[in-house]
Amino acid sequence: MNLVLRNALRHYLHVLALCCVVAVLTTLMWPHRSYLSQLAYSVCIGTLCWGTMEFGRYAVPRAHCHGDAEGGHGWPRGWRGLVLTAAGIGVGFYLGDWLAYKLIGPADPSRTADTRDGAIGLYITIAAGAVGSFYFHTRGKAAALAAAIAAAERDAAEAKLKLLETQLEPHMLFNTLANLRVLITVDPPRAVAMLDRLNSYLRATLGGSRATLHPLAQEFERLADYLELMAVRMGPRLRYTLDLPGDLRAVPVPPLLLQPLVENAIRHGLEPQVEGGTITVQARREQAMDGDRLVLQVLDTGAGLSEPDTTAGGFGLTQVRERLQTLHGDRASLALAAEPGGGTRASIVVPL
Repeated sequence: MNLVLRNALRHYLHVLALCCVVAVLTTLMWPHRSYLSQLAYSVCIGTLCWGTMEFGRYAVPRAHCHGDAEGGHGWPRGWRGLVLTAAGIGVGFYLGDWLAYKLIGPADPSRTADTRDGAIGLYITIAAGAVGSFYFHTRGKAAALAAAIAAAERDAAEAKLKLLETQLEPHMLFNTLANLRVLITVDPPRAVAMLDRLNSYLRATLGGSRATLHPLAQEFERLADYLELMAVRMGPRLRYTLDLPGDLRAVPVPPLLLQPLVENAIRHGLEPQVEGGTITVQARREQAMDGDRLVLQVLDTGAGLSEPDTTAGGFGLTQVRERLQTLHGDRASLALAAEPGGGTRASIVVPL
């Protein structure tokens, strides 16, 4: 109901502006009549025209109306719209003219009613009603078209995100299976434990819905499953810490956003070192000039960057950048940086 009243009020303000223009026109045509009396007649006629068409369209089933950008009741299509326009003009001219006469009397008390003037007034009402109806009709269609385009772009972005995710998950799975193959030959008990962890991880990640976004808390839970899976293979060489503040648990993020960063840290940072190392995953809120931002960081104490280009990365990092670009454009970023004491820091920044 609030949406209906808000739209009706916005339309009525446009109608009042049109009534003021019509009153100026009729005053130029009949200068012996005052502008205020012409305005009163114009407002009465315009108000009844507007009321008939604005609320009369709700009597037409939604299936026979154009779509509305805000999900409301659009303008009737085809002959129904023409009938509603004609009804509004007729009600506005005859009842509006009668109402104005009752409120302020004749527009020109010094002259008697003129049939020619009445016909001219009817033509002006028809022209103004047609202009107003056409304006609201085309404005509504343009807004509905813009909404349809936005929905199509959103659907395309979601489809791209799902495609990127389906590309990413096999990549992670192939890497894990390659590690499992090695363990089978050198340490069968650990291979069995790793296979059990892999089974649990796949059940958790693939058993849920394939939404394009999920809460950050769920992302951290998936990350914990993955790190436990890697801990079976690396043993005490892998240590990790997950730090997620309570006020950020419900923030929506794409699934598997952090896992490629952790996988990258393990493969290129911890595994080359005999002693392994520690991975720390953090989330925090950061204030900026354009609003609050979510900062996600994956820090490792591994071997560090092997190349000076801090924007480089393999398949997983490329996928993360593409997903961020699809969701947030230039407002999101992913960067790699060498830590002063050794190791690497991967940072994701997205708007909140």
